[in-house]
Amino acid sequence: MVNTEIPKGYTFSPSSLNGTPFLTINHEATVDLDSTNSFEGPEKLLEVLFSASPSSLPETSIPGGLKGVPSEEWKEMLDLVNCKVLSIVESEDVDAYLLSESSMFVFPHKLILKTCGTTTLLSGLPKILEIAALVARFPHSVANVARGTATAAVPYRVFYSRKNFLFPDRQRGPHRSWRDEVKSLDKLFLGGSAYLIGKMNGEHWYLYLTEPNTMLTPPTTPDREQPIKVLDLPKPRLTANTCSIDEDQGRDETLELLMTDLDTENAKQFYLDHASAVAEGQYFERANKCRSDARKHLGSINNGDETNGKMLHDVRGVNGKLCDDSVDVFSNTSEENSPFASDDELTYPQELTTEGHALGTVVSEACGLSDVYPNSKYPDARIDAYLFTPCGFSANGVIPSPQSGGSTHYFTVHVTPEPHCSYASFETNVPTSQSGRETADVIQQVVGIFKPARFSVTLFEAKDAADDDYGNKAKKGARLEAIKGYRRIDRIVHDLEGYELVFKYYERFGWEGGAPRLGEVGL
Repeated sequence: MVNTEIPKGYTFSPSSLNGTPFLTINHEATVDLDSTNSFEGPEKLLEVLFSASPSSLPETSIPGGLKGVPSEEWKEMLDLVNCKVLSIVESEDVDAYLLSESSMFVFPHKLILKTCGTTTLLSGLPKILEIAALVARFPHSVANVARGTATAAVPYRVFYSRKNFLFPDRQRGPHRSWRDEVKSLDKLFLGGSAYLIGKMNGEHWYLYLTEPNTMLTPPTTPDREQPIKVLDLPKPRLTANTCSIDEDQGRDETLELLMTDLDTENAKQFYLDHASAVAEGQYFERANKCRSDARKHLGSINNGDETNGKMLHDVRGVNGKLCDDSVDVFSNTSEENSPFASDDELTYPQELTTEGHALGTVVSEACGLSDVYPNSKYPDARIDAYLFTPCGFSANGVIPSPQSGGSTHYFTVHVTPEPHCSYASFETNVPTSQSGRETADVIQQVVGIFKPARFSVTLFEAKDAADDDYGNKAKKGARLEAIKGYRRIDRIVHDLEGYELVFKYYERFGWEGGAPRLGEVGL
């Protein structure tokens, strides 16, 4: 069951008017939030694991692991990344942070941070290691000036990835090039591996990862007079589930779609003016339906009463004014609270034209995003969405398992709809075994929502013994082949330590938009 808590300085969102229960918002962060100058849609994605699974947390860690860390600590880290928290949805297994530039997910054993634009994500990594050490009480190492922090927790494994940037010259800090990013990561971790996946002169994807039981980079050239400190790390609590595939979490898999060249007409639904018009239409449609239902109800009560029958006739004249010889049966209802007022008396709530969370809810329902993991199958699922001014859209989905005792998963969506840099991303770790759908079916539904001309797919799956069988590998590889309306251009499979990575690139049939906007060419 998903629960939400109102953090300090937060208030309830008016989006509850549109059926988003218990959503909490940081109104200070949303004041004057404007996406006019946003340009770089492709996100930087960081995943830091401090143990192999939630059930194998170290004995030294605080209850709840990383989830036990106060949100104020994470906000301080996010200041280094140059983004703010807009809202938080908390659940038993994961806390989902909707950010001014994308999203963050905090599990007991790991943290996932995804940021777009010119954010400096890797600048926050030393702080993440410090918080995990000092606040979450994970095993940590001695100080290293090169790491930029006095104390750093020792991660179990680290993943960092991103698509090629559209505007790499506008990036800041360690993100000016892939080479700089790798150098920044190598200062922190020993034995990390960097990959370029895809065509160097075409659409491609970068990946940096460490092996299990990551080692931190030691201080360079230590003072000879200082004794070498041997770090005695507490052993993790070993259980039967301490493995890459944790039985209580379901199969460890992450699907990511990176979509560009969105259909221009379809992308208009992610603009403020379009969403406001949809919200207004829905509001008056519901209000008028309430009036109609109430009149029918009164008519059934007073059926046959000639006087009441007259009262239940439409009491408006051709100019929309009340007729002199009619009686308004709703005149005794408070105008402030009544959903049955006449059109002239109905007042459209101002927050539905300005409040980003309220409009985000409207967009998630109108575009079909809420149907990817529908409430009919996932009754406790929650979507926290935000529509930016004048355009742009972000959403986090918290998806508890429909099975009793199952774990909670997530999805996240981010949209930059402007034609000159249109982009949308979708990421989820809901396992196919839980959804009962093939991966290709989820991809088909998502590309149907955003209608990209081109898109890349990355699928990370934890390996088990069955994956060594050639027939199983061929079956898995075929799952992503057939996407209706698109042809596959590229397919690459990497066999990594504990995981298998599949990368595929697609273009829409009949697309005549020319070569993709590379921005950044692989080096």
